[in-house]
Formats: sequence, structure tokens, C-alpha cells
Amino acid sequence: MADSPSGADSYPRTPRTTGSRARDRMSYDRAAVHAVLDDGYLCHFAYVRDGAPVVLPTLYARVGERLYVHGSTGSRPLREAGREDGGMPVCVTVTHLDGLVLAKSTFHHSVNYRSVVVHGLAHQVTDHEERLMALDAIVDNAIPGRAADSRRADPKELAATAVVRVDLEEVSVKSRAGGPNDEPEDLDLPYWSGVLPVSPVYGTPIPADDLAPDIPVPGYLTAR
Repeated sequence: MADSPSGADSYPRTPRTTGSRARDRMSYDRAAVHAVLDDGYLCHFAYVRDGAPVVLPTLYARVGERLYVHGSTGSRPLREAGREDGGMPVCVTVTHLDGLVLAKSTFHHSVNYRSVVVHGLAHQVTDHEERLMALDAIVDNAIPGRAADSRRADPKELAATAVVRVDLEEVSVKSRAGGPNDEPEDLDLPYWSGVLPVSPVYGTPIPADDLAPDIPVPGYLTAR
């Protein structure tokens, strides 16, 4: 049950999405959640197996109010998502590290980040067209424009690929920005303080050994 009202622009706050610390850094704003999700392509997919937690890193894509995750049909969690009545309980997280915050004291060292946590039920996608759409979305979320510039999976490959979806219903976003929060009595200490920015860096594309020499590097790669 949500313990606070929500409109179309926000997700409801629930006990599972209410933080115990630094609540002022938390938000349920729909646009803020979407922005964090759309700015990444690697998530951590958590579930319980045989009474113990398991966390798997995997690619994802947001399409509207759903997250899609793909994997092998031999993957246990993806198989279980298809068998569980009503879906398999999962928690999906996406985090961006934006900076290392160096304070005068070790206690106040921190990081600048943006993070989304999604609680929900994972359902295996069985509709053929939805699976194709989701797989294209996952590819394009990592490399925009790539899905149309590659061969789609054939029936044999599709049979070996599972796709699950998680509806965005119980969601929160948490972030930190800015410099260190030093104690007033530490400000005169002779130690450097500030922020070391962190951002992903893409290198020069490396062609496959068997790539025909007349095939140029796509513009969507050089643009990165």
C-alpha cells in the first residue's frame, strides 16, 4: 500500500521504496526516474533462489512504463519468471557514478551518483512481436541505431533467448550532487577537498578481424 498520494507525474511511495537514510535525496518523480533509466543500459537484476539472494548484471531497456531484460532460455531466473504464478519477485537497480567526493575527513568522503531501484514482478514475454520489439529496444538502448543496422535474430536464436518484463510501479530515484560536507572545524586543515568527476569514456571502434575493409565505421559509433 502506498503511504502517500501520487499523481501522473510521480510514482507512489511504498514501504519498500522509502529510504531509511538521506530521505531528502530520494524522489518518486516519474521524469527523474525515466532520465536515470534512459541514461544507462546495464542493470543489476536481483531475485531469491533457494532462500538466498542472487544478483545478475545484464542489459535492459525502458519502453514506456516497462523494463525489459533479456538472457538465455537456460537461465534459471528467466525460466522461473515464466513458471511462477503471478510473476517472480525481483529488484532491479541502475546506478550512475558521477563523481568521487573528497572531504577533509575520511568520514565525509562520498560519491555523487544517480540511482533507481525498481521492485516488482518479472514476467516472461511470450508474445512474438513484443519479444522482437524488446530485443530491438535493448540493443538500441546500448547503441542507438544499431538494431536497424544488424540482422535480427532468426527462429533458432529466438528460441534460445528469453525476455522478461518488469512494470514500473514501485520505483524510487536517489541522487547526490555537489561538493563535500565538511565540519566547520575541519575547513582549515591542510588537505585538498573537492570533487573528482567520473564519466564513461568510449574508445576508438576496433573492427572485427574478418570485417570487409570496404565497410566503414557507422556514424552512430563515431558520434560516441
